Amino acid sequence: MTEQWTISSILNWTRQYFGSKGIDNPRLDAEVLLSHILGKDRLYLYTNFDQPLTPEELAAYRDTVKRRAVRAPVAYITGYKEFMGLNFTVSPAVLIPRPDTEILVETVLGRLAAAQDPCIADLGTGSGAIIISILTKLTTAMGVAVDISTDALAVTKENAVRHGVAERLELHQGDLLAPLSGRKFDVITSNPPYIPDRDIAGLSAEVRQEPRLALAGGSDGLDFYRRIVAEGAAYLNPGGFIAVEVGINQAGPVAALANPVSSLKTEAIVKDYAGIDRVVVFSLKQ
Repeated sequence: MTEQWTISSILNWTRQYFGSKGIDNPRLDAEVLLSHILGKDRLYLYTNFDQPLTPEELAAYRDTVKRRAVRAPVAYITGYKEFMGLNFTVSPAVLIPRPDTEILVETVLGRLAAAQDPCIADLGTGSGAIIISILTKLTTAMGVAVDISTDALAVTKENAVRHGVAERLELHQGDLLAPLSGRKFDVITSNPPYIPDRDIAGLSAEVRQEPRLALAGGSDGLDFYRRIVAEGAAYLNPGGFIAVEVGINQAGPVAALANPVSSLKTEAIVKDYAGIDRVVVFSLKQ
């Protein structure tokens, strides 16, 4: 890369380079990274394709290309990820928010449309994308975010401040419901770790750079669901519900955890936009 490179030529070179490394969506990644370095949106790249890059821009871009070539996730390189139309700070301390998880947020919002001042607990909050997105839409809601990682909670706090909900969001370090003893909520939500331990090694190189704590769900991937269903009823207000994201083919086994001796019943299974069962909703038995 030299000072003679333009936006167009550098993008074409990077697309080919990323393609040779087996990276999915090489053109998109090249555009996102260059947009990040230039501080412009992707449309700018197309309307200024013949603009030469400065030596400083080239050097900075070269560093991002090197990181992506060794499979650092784009979101960790740029430091942010869009979710529910909002930009969230992310770091290697947290799972990168996925579009599939928007179904969980939409499910909760739909069920709380008429609620007055609901209180919501988010377990394993990570970046805070779920609870913060909910609080930005429900301006009278209060939230509690729990994560076992203090580094993750630092990211949550930054995002809560960024999106103006910090005064309505408590942060607690701890293991799932443990820090919330004696409290009751209208909603408990979670996108817990759900990858079976034996499958971690087969994940993409990018995903394996995300926190193992946020991925590994035990021998069958259901360890955290078992705990949430077994313990969660005691933390719900009357009329409250629990909504959890699940992996592919997990909705049935997770729903079945609300068995005849459980205090919960399975109220709904919600599909994502690809038609995959993505969210399981539990409510208290009457």
